[in-house]
Amino acid sequence: MMDETIVAIASPVGTGAVSLIRLSGVKAHEYAGLATGKKKLPGEREAGLRKIRDRDELIIDEGVMVTFKGPRSYTGEDVVEFTGHGGVMVTRKVLERFIEVGARAALPGEFTQRAFMNGRMDLTQAEAVMDLISAQTSLALRSATEQLEGRLGEVTREIRAALLGSTAHLEAYIDFPEEDIDPAVGESFRQALLTQQGRIDDLLATSDQGRILREGVRTVIYGKPNVGKSSLLNRLLGYQRAIVSTREGTTRDTIEEVVNLRGIPLRLIDTAGVRDSDDEIEREGIEMTHGQVARADLLLEVFDLSGPLVPSALEVPEGAKHLRILNKLDEAAGEWEGAEGIRISCETGEGFSDLEAALAALLSLDEASWGVHSVAVNARHQACLLRGRAALEAAIASLMAGEEPEFTALSLREALGAIGEIAGVVDTEEILGEIFGRFCIGK
Repeated sequence: MMDETIVAIASPVGTGAVSLIRLSGVKAHEYAGLATGKKKLPGEREAGLRKIRDRDELIIDEGVMVTFKGPRSYTGEDVVEFTGHGGVMVTRKVLERFIEVGARAALPGEFTQRAFMNGRMDLTQAEAVMDLISAQTSLALRSATEQLEGRLGEVTREIRAALLGSTAHLEAYIDFPEEDIDPAVGESFRQALLTQQGRIDDLLATSDQGRILREGVRTVIYGKPNVGKSSLLNRLLGYQRAIVSTREGTTRDTIEEVVNLRGIPLRLIDTAGVRDSDDEIEREGIEMTHGQVARADLLLEVFDLSGPLVPSALEVPEGAKHLRILNKLDEAAGEWEGAEGIRISCETGEGFSDLEAALAALLSLDEASWGVHSVAVNARHQACLLRGRAALEAAIASLMAGEEPEFTALSLREALGAIGEIAGVVDTEEILGEIFGRFCIGK
């Protein structure tokens, strides 16, 4: 497949001012020449006005063509980019013409996959391309940008290089047993492994932050009926998304939206009010509320200050981040005096600056807390790191137990393989399809 020249529409689907079609491969320049009626192409990294013609020399479209010579291109191969008019039909016809002269339609993510295969980026940088496209907040964008620059790959390569040195040292000792290692050297060896274990732990500590940056904080708004849950959702979003009514049981299904809080996406989930109900549909909604609360990263429990003092609607799961929000401050009853919680009014907006500050403090959304986690691992990285850490832990245990050095070396080899998978240093062909299959066509 790497010998084939691929082509795809690289701009979004639909009508726009312009569209972009990209070719990459050994015959990219040849096929571009055929599609333009064998007219000379622009020089490398130069833009030129060109017409795309069909087999009868009739003009399909006219636009700007730019050529790149490998390896000085995104994919590391010869690349041609044609920017034409943004109509759906004309763009499709240009694509068909490139396919007609010999190019193959690209698979999802195939351009970035070729960039990885040709050494233009490591696997963490390739994944960062998708994170960059999907980023919804400034912190997510910063994390993706730093990963695209190779920071995560650099850290994992440093860990792997250190482990490789330790492994080579140990295997040399195995091959030459007459060269005895004194206790000082043995302790130094163990400390070297412990240092790399600590660096792996530092990366693993960013896994929750990575999930939050990519998926958002799963924030469930819950409480008894008619306390202002939907009003809170609407006020946080800045527009009316959920129906607000004084009638109990109005919200029967969950409503989910995303809001940006100081660079962190909050996935707000409005739920049905918790109460005993004879309505089958409402009971189903209340059951869904129980499930959402159990899976939440952050719980916003809403109470009604205008009503009687009531206990919590549901038991808070152990370890969950939880914030009590006392709504209807403008109608507050005396019996709520001294009650713990953030006092707000969804009607007037009073107290929402205090609510934002409380949420930020609860989630540690300050630069000092998130600055060190700007490179955040994803689920694949986490799995590799966990396997690497387990193998490294086994190597240290084997060393401390005085086992034959071959067992320690075997565990170190396992750790090397797991850490190497993160940046694609070792054979990772079986996971490439899964990673690049999530990309859009043309990227």
